[in-house]
Amino acid sequence: LKLSAACTAVLFPVDRDRAQSVPGYSQLRLSYSTVHVFIVEAALSTEGNMEKGAHVWAVDNGGDDAWILCEVLSKTDSELRLKQCDKESNVFSRSRANATPSSSDSNNEAVEIRYEGVELANAKLSDAERAEGRDDDLITLPHLHEPAILHAIHERFSCGKIYTWTGPVLIAVNPFQRLPLYTNEILESYRQEGLLRSQNLGNGSGDQLGPHVYSIADQSYRQMMSEKRVSQSILISGESGAGKTESTKIVMLYLTTLGSSHHHVKGTQSTDGEPPSAHHSTLEDMSIMERVLQSNPILEAFGNARTLRNDNSSRFGKFIELGFSRGGALLGAKVQTYLLEKVRVGFHASGERNYHVFYQLLRGMTEDQKKRYGFHDGETHGLELANHYHMTGQGGAPQLREFTDEDGLKYTMKAMKALSWSEEKIEVVLKLVAGLIHLGQINFDSIESDGGQEVSVIQDETVLQNAATMLDVDTDKLKAALTERLMITRGEGITIQLSPERAVEARDALAKTMYGALFLWVVNEVNECIGWEDDKAVRSSVGVLDIFGFECFAINSFEQLCINFTNEALQQQFNKFIFKMEQAEYKAEQISWEFIEFPDNQDCLDTIQSKPNGILTMLDDECRLPKGSDRNWANRLYKQYVPDQQTESQNTRFLATPVQKSRAVFCVRHFAGVVQYTAETGFLEKNKDEIPLMAQNLFETAPGDLVKDMYTIQKKELEEKNVKSKDSGKGKPSKSKTVGMQFKEQLSDLMAKVETTEPHYIRCLKPNDAAKPKMLTRQRLTEQLRYGGVLEAVRVARMGFPVRLPHDAFFQRYRMLLPSTCEDDLPWNMEQNAPQELCIRLVELLLEEGQKQKREGKTSWKEDGIGRSERIRRMQAMPFPITFPKMDVQLGLTKVFMRKPPHDALEAHRIFHQTVSAIFLQSWIRGMQQRKRFLVTCEAALTIQRFYRGCVGRARWWKLREGEASGLLTKALRMLIYRRRFIRMKTGTVQYQALYRGHNTRRVIAATKIQTHGRMAKHHNAYLKLRSATIALQCLLRKRTARNVLLALKHEQKDIGKLQKNNEKLKTEMASLKAMLQAQAQGDKNRQENEKVIKQKQMQIGILEARIKQLEKELEKEREAVQKLEISVQAQKVQTERQLEELQSMRRHQRSASIQHDPERRLHKLSTSDQSSGIVDSATMDQIAERQALVAKLEEELEAERRFRREADGEIIKLRAQMSGVPLNDSDVDALVSQKLDQAGGKSVAVSVDGETNELDERQENSLVFLFLIPGVLILFFFGTLLCRRSMTRLLMMWLNHKMELGSFSSIIVDDNSAVI
Repeated sequence: LKLSAACTAVLFPVDRDRAQSVPGYSQLRLSYSTVHVFIVEAALSTEGNMEKGAHVWAVDNGGDDAWILCEVLSKTDSELRLKQCDKESNVFSRSRANATPSSSDSNNEAVEIRYEGVELANAKLSDAERAEGRDDDLITLPHLHEPAILHAIHERFSCGKIYTWTGPVLIAVNPFQRLPLYTNEILESYRQEGLLRSQNLGNGSGDQLGPHVYSIADQSYRQMMSEKRVSQSILISGESGAGKTESTKIVMLYLTTLGSSHHHVKGTQSTDGEPPSAHHSTLEDMSIMERVLQSNPILEAFGNARTLRNDNSSRFGKFIELGFSRGGALLGAKVQTYLLEKVRVGFHASGERNYHVFYQLLRGMTEDQKKRYGFHDGETHGLELANHYHMTGQGGAPQLREFTDEDGLKYTMKAMKALSWSEEKIEVVLKLVAGLIHLGQINFDSIESDGGQEVSVIQDETVLQNAATMLDVDTDKLKAALTERLMITRGEGITIQLSPERAVEARDALAKTMYGALFLWVVNEVNECIGWEDDKAVRSSVGVLDIFGFECFAINSFEQLCINFTNEALQQQFNKFIFKMEQAEYKAEQISWEFIEFPDNQDCLDTIQSKPNGILTMLDDECRLPKGSDRNWANRLYKQYVPDQQTESQNTRFLATPVQKSRAVFCVRHFAGVVQYTAETGFLEKNKDEIPLMAQNLFETAPGDLVKDMYTIQKKELEEKNVKSKDSGKGKPSKSKTVGMQFKEQLSDLMAKVETTEPHYIRCLKPNDAAKPKMLTRQRLTEQLRYGGVLEAVRVARMGFPVRLPHDAFFQRYRMLLPSTCEDDLPWNMEQNAPQELCIRLVELLLEEGQKQKREGKTSWKEDGIGRSERIRRMQAMPFPITFPKMDVQLGLTKVFMRKPPHDALEAHRIFHQTVSAIFLQSWIRGMQQRKRFLVTCEAALTIQRFYRGCVGRARWWKLREGEASGLLTKALRMLIYRRRFIRMKTGTVQYQALYRGHNTRRVIAATKIQTHGRMAKHHNAYLKLRSATIALQCLLRKRTARNVLLALKHEQKDIGKLQKNNEKLKTEMASLKAMLQAQAQGDKNRQENEKVIKQKQMQIGILEARIKQLEKELEKEREAVQKLEISVQAQKVQTERQLEELQSMRRHQRSASIQHDPERRLHKLSTSDQSSGIVDSATMDQIAERQALVAKLEEELEAERRFRREADGEIIKLRAQMSGVPLNDSDVDALVSQKLDQAGGKSVAVSVDGETNELDERQENSLVFLFLIPGVLILFFFGTLLCRRSMTRLLMMWLNHKMELGSFSSIIVDDNSAVI
């Protein structure tokens, strides 16, 4: 309960304030993140037995990743279902491989279940653990296998850590870039740490430095300087491009720095790894360190070349032995080389290069040197010299990425001068290199000899002469060496002419021989410069071996067989070294180890080198036969190892299928894998490597000293080897040495020398084939781990007791497996107890508990009387009981050594207990969380209910209040509507009665006037009676027409009256609505937002009003112009009337006489005169018509602007109505807009605020004006017919029509019940 309370206080931040008051909190010293990580890891950690959720590595079949990280989905006895972690859609299965007993104990029933291509994954390290260097040594990983090593190296490489320990082996990954790992400060820090460690003082800073090449070099130097004074050796291996040469330079730099510190040398290494510059005039002035470092550029120029995998690949193996005095001072060095790839001199593949010295000479020499060495740019036909010559242009002569050939020549010349080579010696060496280039340019033609055979002749004698001059040999003898072959038979010499093909082979063989001799001479000169003077002064040495790594190509030949043979021998030596280290540790811990067996590859070495049936031995025998061939040699191998239908030898090292036998192909099973060799690739020719007799004669009689010295050194080396073989052969005469025999002897000497030393190992790895930084190809790295023997080293180290834990770590890790054991039987801490005895007691109790579980079997979780924790434990899938032999767990003095099955069993039970504990904690915490969530939910439900009831009550009260207010508003509104309707009806009735009475009165007055004028007409003079009668007749006709018009107008008047009545009704309703809107708009909460919209509309109205004013001004101008025209027309009409009156007065007498006889003719003449008067004014009327058309257009625009303004006003009214909550239709809005416009223009009577007076509608006003105007016009028209002439009546009618067309009557208003035109 205290633990649960403390976990609650830790897990929940809300309870941390009260954490101090919780019992047990102070004892539970865990943070929130620590508890969370414990629960998650304990729940999901099932790596010990590949259960569901465990992370494993699976082989990536056909992929580039080699191994992929997966999660176990399910596990059965037959298969394992996996899911790729970074690609969840990739789900696959792995079948069960086999089941092997976990130990030799027959009583042990536990078996180790494995699945094909599946390995357990290690737990991911945290950043803090990486910072502590927990992954510096891969041996410390719980699960150490190929994918674990691959993943660890990949992770470290991604972080910029290129060095990693694997037990005693240092793994170095080539970064393909300059890293700040080799500065003087770092070198000094490793030197100080080594010095303090050698004096048992430890590191002064307290932090151990990480893995580095300096660590290996320092260990070798400190062990050499120990009391035993045992010589050391550092073996550096790896494939081409893995960084062996650079690692060798760094090791030599560190060792020479330590050895030169006793001479107080101040020159140190620069930060970029280049050797210090030579600034001494003589060899005696230079320090030994500088001389040793200056030898590297020379050896690289003559022994390194560009390959497809590396720009600076060493094409030879070298063992550099640094000699030290008793005080640790560096005395000198010696270089021994192995198996120079001389075949590259005559041929190299596309994309590769010959040795660097050829390109340095062709690209870096001056114009004067070109003339001296016989190189002319004009002969290349535009090509570069390196591309033109055969010896350098076969692969395209590509440039190097790290440095140029020009700079390379400068470094080489500088190093030669630093080693006190004279100018003459340098000139002779470069001249010989130029001669080899010219030698490669010699071509041959075919001619027929006297005997009818095809023989070769040299195409260009000039090229031959240049080659002989540069090589400093006789021209004729050089020609003979190229085109002839000398055979010695029974003491007599026979000269044979060579064919062109054989001549090319002889040329290449001569070039290879001369370059091989030149390389030996260069190495000898370097040894003379850097070697020690007195062998007795050398107390011990440190040897650095830069050897080629394991190679496996598409087509493997003699060179690959020798290289792989070397790696087999080194791996055998490495296995012995690891075995010795294991023996030493087991002896130190005093545990039994006699039964442990370690792997041995001696059978593979015997298959290659044993006599008389070894592969190389049979190759030497075939080379001695006169008609020996590659095919015969392959058949002998098949007959010896796989006779008849066999495909594998008895020792499983030699393999060949029938198809491979038909192709002369065989396979050898090396420690790194099976390699296929093709026999018909010149094995015999490469193994012979004999100097032709013609070439020997050429060298012996050469006038130049360099060629003689080269041949002497080569001959001396062969004689020394023959003497050794003669001594080993008990006085028998020695035969000529083949390359295989020489290589075996050199390798035997090397192994013998290495076995007398304490070895240190550096395995260089190449992350990718593109030589790009920060890129690692997992498949290529896996291959190199296999070929480099890293995995083999791990397997050797793990053959005994792979798991090793200190006593305290073992006890603290596995004490939890016995939770029910009391404190007295087995304490929980190791204080005041012997660690070894506690561990022994723990193992015994664990085995007893396992036997007890085995006897009881599986128990049921439904059993009564068990606790919650025990119930949860029984519900889980329990692992096998802990039963293993005691011999599988050995307790040493400081460590506990375990085999893998006991370790897996203990880990499985530990994970099981962690899982049960985690499930128990999770169940308790989940229950507490659910209880807390339930209480919070209940409180929230009550709060929501209270709030809801309050909202419902307030809503009901608000509805009642709204209903009461609605009733009051409805009553008031109805009262206002009926009151306004009554007032409007009363006012309309009074106005209608007034209009009707006025109309009747005016009719009576008009009738009286007519009667008066009628009576006056009756008493007119007698002579006018006839005329008056005629006029009266005409008037009666016109009166009848006018009466009809009057009747029609009366009919229209009745319709207008209805319209007026409807308008009055609408105005009454609109006024009531307006009052209601104003009352409701005062309480609107959204008035501010609507006011913004209204302001925008008012701004638009302002713009429209400005436009209307502008149009009105233009319209006024046009009207003024029309008025002027009308005035001018009126003046013309007046003048025309005067003329008509004068004309009528002149013809009056004639008419009066003629009317009685022909009245129709008179009327026709009068009408004709009227028409003539109208024609006079036609021109002026056209102008008036144009102006009127313009006025009409402006009026249309003005009307459109007014319509836009009306629409804007309508939108404002709608918005205000919405603000007030009153709906309005379009007719109501139009009525209110018209009313607003009338109020703005002052054209109607204003209505007071209290609604006592009402304004008149514009249509009502126009209709009233029309009612008053039409009778007046008719009266004037009637009296005009009586009193005026016909012409005046016509003009009056024309004026009225014109005014009505212009709409002038629309400007008539009603003011004080009077009509004004």
